[in-house]
Amino acid sequence: MCPCLSMCLDTFLRREMDQDKINKLKKDIIAIGRLLWDKELASGLNGNISVRVDKETILLTATKTCLGLLKEEDILLMNVNGDLIDEGAVSTENTLHTEIYRNFDETQTIVHTHTTYVNGYFLVNDKFNSGILETKLFLGEVRSIKQSTPAVTEFAPVIDELKGNNIIVLKNHGVLAMGRDLFDCFLLIQGLENAIRVDAVARLYKSGLTNNIEIKDKKEPKPEKKNSDKYDLFSKEQIDAIVKLVNEDPQMSVLGDKTDMTMELAVKLAETGKVFSFNFKKGKIVNVSSNENAEFLITATESIWRAVFTSQIDPFVATTQKKMNLRGDFARISKWYAPCSRVFELWTGVPIE
Repeated sequence: MCPCLSMCLDTFLRREMDQDKINKLKKDIIAIGRLLWDKELASGLNGNISVRVDKETILLTATKTCLGLLKEEDILLMNVNGDLIDEGAVSTENTLHTEIYRNFDETQTIVHTHTTYVNGYFLVNDKFNSGILETKLFLGEVRSIKQSTPAVTEFAPVIDELKGNNIIVLKNHGVLAMGRDLFDCFLLIQGLENAIRVDAVARLYKSGLTNNIEIKDKKEPKPEKKNSDKYDLFSKEQIDAIVKLVNEDPQMSVLGDKTDMTMELAVKLAETGKVFSFNFKKGKIVNVSSNENAEFLITATESIWRAVFTSQIDPFVATTQKKMNLRGDFARISKWYAPCSRVFELWTGVPIE
């Protein structure tokens, strides 16, 4: 075949494949918009949805569109620098979407909508912690970011908060979730809306009044930071300090014995492949090795591990939201939820550089 003809054919096939992908992604957006609408998580002309097509381009719903009645022409192609490729008027939140995609390479989808119970709750509260254990694992602590304009114009606080949780609330505005696919975002938004409905019912049962008194979880004591020494992340010195803190903690001793926390948990730094494996026996760390074949292995990037060790993100939440990768039986490690949570809390008592 003529080289020129071959090149033209390759270009044609690539464009056809790209268009097939775009058409499929548009159908996915239409489907999730309808699902949000059917579940009463979207109303009127509120909200917007986007998906990443490739590194440079995204699809985003147009302005003044109803998420429950989207058509393919309501979904526009634009690049992550903010330039519109298709004809039309893109959502006024386009800069918010592009900022998130530029800051989170792994993010493939974003959903922003205005849900009733979430907006109502956050009009009078700044953060939410579910009292339901399974929901707490999935959502973590959801925080709000103050807004002074109808469309988001200050992006830095949004980006900072999304580093710790895939779902956030824009105060006096709405909820935003990011994820690996659209259904991830839907589940986060639906989960938060349902959790706040349960919270409202719990308040009624508790007081009989529809007031805005927060139901606070009983907080375990924070580990004391006994010295001001700071350690390099994933250094032997940091790990030694963690082992000492865990093994000297009275609460950990009780929890580990009560739940028979006997297992091997390894942590891995994605960039370097460095591994530390903690061998627990009834909650005590009896030895540390570099065994990557431990029963449980948690892998994450340096930025995520830093967020864990500085209390910005809960490892259980990071795992369910796919910020961290857990190899092992999640149901099995969940039976040690209480002692593991204490271990993760004690980690933050060892300062890092």
